[in-house]
Amino acid sequence: MKLPRDVKGEELAELIKRYGYRITRQTGSHMRLTTNLKGEHHITIPRHGPLRVRTLSSILRDMAEYLGKTKEQIIKELF
Repeated sequence: MKLPRDVKGEELAELIKRYGYRITRQTGSHMRLTTNLKGEHHITIPRHGPLRVRTLSSILRDMAEYLGKTKEQIIKELF
């Protein structure tokens, strides 16, 4: 499945709130989001946009691994 090319960091942060992530801190132009669904998990998202495809892919892969899903499932659910 093809990733969108125009997703900004703030948009992605809003989209992944449905998985229990919330912004816990911001340092410079990066946001750190944390969830406590299956233990604590952190991801960092640049707060500028649009995100590079490789960066977006890496974030989604990390989330999928933590949530026990495939990256394709996460992409379908978010976009």
